[in-house]
Amino acid sequence: MSGRVEGKVALVTGAARGQGRSHAVRLAQEGADIIALDICGPIRDDAQIAPATPEDLAETVELVKGFNRRIVTAEADVRDFDAVKVAVDNGVEQLGRLDVIVANAGIGTGGIPLHETDEVDWQEMQDINLSGVWKSVKAGVPHIIEGGAGGSIVLTSSVGGLKAHPNMGPYIAAKHGVVGLMRSFAVELGQHFIRVNTVHPTNVNTPMFMNEGAMKMFRPDLENPGPEDMKVVAQLMHVLPIGWVEPEDISNAVLFLASDESRYVTGLTLSVDAGSALK
Repeated sequence: MSGRVEGKVALVTGAARGQGRSHAVRLAQEGADIIALDICGPIRDDAQIAPATPEDLAETVELVKGFNRRIVTAEADVRDFDAVKVAVDNGVEQLGRLDVIVANAGIGTGGIPLHETDEVDWQEMQDINLSGVWKSVKAGVPHIIEGGAGGSIVLTSSVGGLKAHPNMGPYIAAKHGVVGLMRSFAVELGQHFIRVNTVHPTNVNTPMFMNEGAMKMFRPDLENPGPEDMKVVAQLMHVLPIGWVEPEDISNAVLFLASDESRYVTGLTLSVDAGSALK
């Protein structure tokens, strides 16, 4: 099967690398043109994970163009509604329409009990992983409504949006909140034939998971743990005997929800979690 989103235009946030890049490329592979947003810089000065860069976003552009699809990019922070709106409006002006929103941009956290969490860390998490999702949808929805042909909105939550893990309270709260956003948007936008769903990944092989901090969180017993050390513990989270999934595994779920194959699917929490929600 090919051309599953042929003729559609998709907005993807956090598109410079990781899951966002994978989503943009997979949708382009199946015929969509792309509006790609990413902050392309650090969230804060003391960030432990190296940020995405303009060069990363440029690589996403080349990958999308490799499928002969058009792509419009912008360096925008999802916390800044005005910047996101300008970027989306510009993308729609160039590409002619908007059919799909994939609100993917987000950050991770871990290692501190909720009652000891710093207020700045708490607020930053909610501003990006929850409010940023709302602002991305808010910027794009008027264009989908104006198009009059319906559309699909896919919000990236997490298996942590369906269950709790210790020492990840701000993240868990934000990702649960994304489910509330999804359900609210679904009931409000259904009259326009706009479907709204969430995807719930487990650990994914991207820089947000594959980093020194995460490895030490999973294996505090080791001085310099590596991926194989982390895998031993990470696979205990799952029913299937794996430590993590690949970005493409999430992108295939996003593609299904973006395509007309799921034309009557709305309000769904779709897990790609190797059975983590069962444990």
